[in-house]
Order: sequence, then structure tokens, then C-alpha cells
Amino acid sequence: MVPAAATASEPSLPSRGWLARPRSGGTLLLAAFVALAPLALPNNYAYEIAIQIALNAVVCIGLNLLIGYAGQISLGHAGFFALGGYASAILATRYGVPVWLSLPGACAAVGALAYLLGRPTLRLKGHPLAMATLGLGVIISIAITTEDQWTGGPDGMQVPPLVLFGLALQGERAWYWITGALLVATVWLALNLIDSPNGRALRALHGSEVAARTLGIDCTRVKLQVFTLSAVLAALAGALTAHYAGFITPAKASFLHSVELVIMVVFGGMASVFGAVVGAAVMTLLPQLLTVLKDYEMMVFGAVLVATMVLFPQGLVPTLARWWRWRMQ
Repeated sequence: MVPAAATASEPSLPSRGWLARPRSGGTLLLAAFVALAPLALPNNYAYEIAIQIALNAVVCIGLNLLIGYAGQISLGHAGFFALGGYASAILATRYGVPVWLSLPGACAAVGALAYLLGRPTLRLKGHPLAMATLGLGVIISIAITTEDQWTGGPDGMQVPPLVLFGLALQGERAWYWITGALLVATVWLALNLIDSPNGRALRALHGSEVAARTLGIDCTRVKLQVFTLSAVLAALAGALTAHYAGFITPAKASFLHSVELVIMVVFGGMASVFGAVVGAAVMTLLPQLLTVLKDYEMMVFGAVLVATMVLFPQGLVPTLARWWRWRMQ
């Protein structure tokens, strides 16, 4: 039987439950943080770091959908990131395509490429899949570096500014609001995907592909869809990064950059959208804070990573969330 006190309090539960859900309350909290953060940003350099955090978080959300929820490793996502920037720049500079068309065109082209490459690649599992995605990233990096007639080679290429409604988007404050809005929208879309039947299919796939197939889930289609989506998000962030900086180099496609993105996902917490955001924020901000240590910067950075993985083995956000639920019991 249900106690009378609990029955009397039932009408107030939906409102509390709405605020407690990540898709509603969590997204609202993130939007409020993005809206109020400029009050604490003292200069353009702080705005630049905030923009980098937002763009890295967009990539990490897509990568977390692939790794954390679907269980498919990718060590070449920096390649898609760089392709988005280069494709948009080439369309705008070589062919005169307006930037407001070259950017979505670049994302569509990268998505199509990811779909074609994913069909044979995602048949692999475990270490072979990791090696295959690593190879894809290396091939993209080499192609960008060697095709200098298109990409400018190792020296990189100039990228025109982003133009919206006939106005060139310039200045850190304008870019902050664009990237902040994109981050909130990406979080909301990712949380909706996770709560949808496709999201449940992703979690089933991660748990056991054999069991997922017995339940009638088309695992090949699900893996291909999330791989393509994560590549498109990486390309979108890469294109915006290129247009914001006004320049792009092959370093954006390097294996080191791919590893940095995976570290952000693991550090914040796999299978956690807000973990991807927190991981991107901490791992983007931490190197800036450690520059005062000079020669000891990388040593301290490595020590922080090791300590975090020992104390928070499932990532920062999931471990803290579990600790909080335990305290509230």
C-alpha cells in the first residue's frame, strides 16, 4: 500500500521530476550557465578558451555516442574534424561558394564519406576496429598534407570568415554566442537521441551485440548511423574552428588530436553526455592553467590524468553522480 503522505505529495512530483531529468533540467542548467558565463569572462582570451571548450565539447558528444553508448572505438576522428574545416574552406575559396552554404555542404560531404567508409570498417570489432579507424585518420592526415594544390600542404590554408545574414561573424563575443548555442542544441539533441528507441538500441548494442540481434535490432544500421552522426558533428566543429581562426593546418587531423578527443571523452565519463562536456572543458582549460609550471607542465598534466582515472575509474561525471546519489540515500 502507498502511504498517505506519499499519495498527497504526488501532484508535485512531475515538476520535480522534470527538473531532475538530464534532457530538461540538465539542458536548462547548461543553457543558464552559457548565458551567465560572460559575466565572469574578463577578456577576449577567456572568450577564446570558452569557444574552444564549446567546439571540443560538440566533437566529444558525438564521439561519446559512438564510444560510450555504442561501444565502437574510433582513433581517427580528428580526420573528420579536419576534413570539415578543409572542405568548407576549399568550397569557399576555390569555388566561390558562400560560406553559409560551404559549411553545411562540407558537413554533408564528410557524412557521406563516413557512411561509405563505415560500411566495411564497422564490421570489425575491438582492436581491429581501433586499428582500422586509426588507419583512416592517418590516411586523411597524409592526404591533407600532400595535396598541397588543394590544401596548401603542411603550411595550411587561409579560411574566409563565417558570414550569416550578409554579415561577417567576427569577434570573440559573437563567436561565443554562436558556439554556446550550438553546444546547448547538441546536448539537447544527444539526450533526445539517447531517450529514443535508437538510443536504447545503442545501449543494447554496447551491452551485447549478439543479444541485440536476437531482439531484432539491426546492429549494422545502428552502428553506421551513429558513426556517421559523430563524423558530422566533428566536421561541423572543425569547420567552425577553421572559420573562427581564419586558418587551418594538417595538425588538426593528427593522431595526437584524435587521442586528445578520446581522452576528453574518457576523462569526463563514457556514456554520459554531460561527461563529454565536462571532459572537454577540463582538458581544454587544464593545459592553459598549467603553463605557469613551465618545464613541469606535462609531468603534472600526466599526474592529473593518472590520479583522475584511479580515483574516478568510470570518469569524472558518472563517479561524482554515483557518489551524490549515495549521499542522498
